[in-house]
Amino acid sequence: MASQLLPKALTDLIEELGKLPGVGARTAERYAYYLLKSDARTSNHLATALSAVHTGVKSCPVTFALIDADQEVSPLYANDSRDKTLIAVVEEPLDIIALERTGQYKGTYHVLGGAISPIDGIGPEQLHIPELLERIKSDDVKEIIIATNASVEGESTALFLQKYLQDAGISIKMTRLARGIPVGVDLEYADQITLSHALEGRRTI
Repeated sequence: MASQLLPKALTDLIEELGKLPGVGARTAERYAYYLLKSDARTSNHLATALSAVHTGVKSCPVTFALIDADQEVSPLYANDSRDKTLIAVVEEPLDIIALERTGQYKGTYHVLGGAISPIDGIGPEQLHIPELLERIKSDDVKEIIIATNASVEGESTALFLQKYLQDAGISIKMTRLARGIPVGVDLEYADQITLSHALEGRRTI
């Protein structure tokens, strides 16, 4: 019914916006109407940013963090002041931003690309786990901080990583982010103080 009341171009925009995570029908309508009322340059800038996101962004071949398309590796990994013998293992690239905001972490990162979730069809083979093993060897890593989310999937992934490295004969210090991260809260949404406490209180596993 709504599609008959609005111009096709507007309903198409509402439909596409509604496909975004966390955007319901009403929110999609508000976004679309805002763009319609705004200066055409606003929509053009948004369209340009959207079209460039796939050509201008790629994954670091070492850490799997998101980097500019013209960069070879992550700037954090290439930075000589970062401790390559310390790796924080996170689920998604945005988790790096969350930990960096604490200003306390001076190591490097490894992005798994998700968490083990059988219900979603995500198994260990879909994650960047073998590459982590190679980094441990090549960078002579001394400690792994497993910084997966405090969720069922995050905990399952942490346990799998622990067993995987042990079965591979890797004997290094492994710690887990401890107090301060409530169950069910993703790193992306945790505040800086909470993350700082979690880093300070990480425990050996």
